[in-house]
Amino acid sequence: MKKTAIYPGTFDPITYGHIDVIQKSLKIVDKIIVAISNVNQKNYLFSAEERIEIVKKALFSDLNFNKNKIKVISFNSLTTELCKKYKSNIILRGLRAASDFEYEFQLAGMNRKLNSNIETIFLMSDVKNQIISSKLIKEIADLNGDIKKFTTKSTINSLKKKYE
Repeated sequence: MKKTAIYPGTFDPITYGHIDVIQKSLKIVDKIIVAISNVNQKNYLFSAEERIEIVKKALFSDLNFNKNKIKVISFNSLTTELCKKYKSNIILRGLRAASDFEYEFQLAGMNRKLNSNIETIFLMSDVKNQIISSKLIKEIADLNGDIKKFTTKSTINSLKKKYE
């Protein structure tokens, strides 16, 4: 049986940390749904449509990931509802540091209460990517700093256009 996992997040913008989690996930699942959150609780730099395009360019153009193994969508529902829609019982979450764990642990527990069939798999990005966050990348880009070590070429171009 094919295993599909949901990888929810804001991806505002996608980073090498996110990409690292996707690469590792492809070793344990057959397909990943990169689910871009579009809930109104956050102030996004990029719209959901822009984030979908940025993620697709990063994964499929810059890095040549297999389009048959990754689907990029946006959503504004509970992640557990997304799991139901895509017949998945796996949620992927990336961990950068111990400080991420408490929130992620609570989130996994709530998702489990909402649907007891769902398992959350936590993956750590490589040490070189653990300091990277979308928030910091946006701040550095806004101040004309060099972000080549943190995200892909097409994502950098999207950030430059946004901050012009």
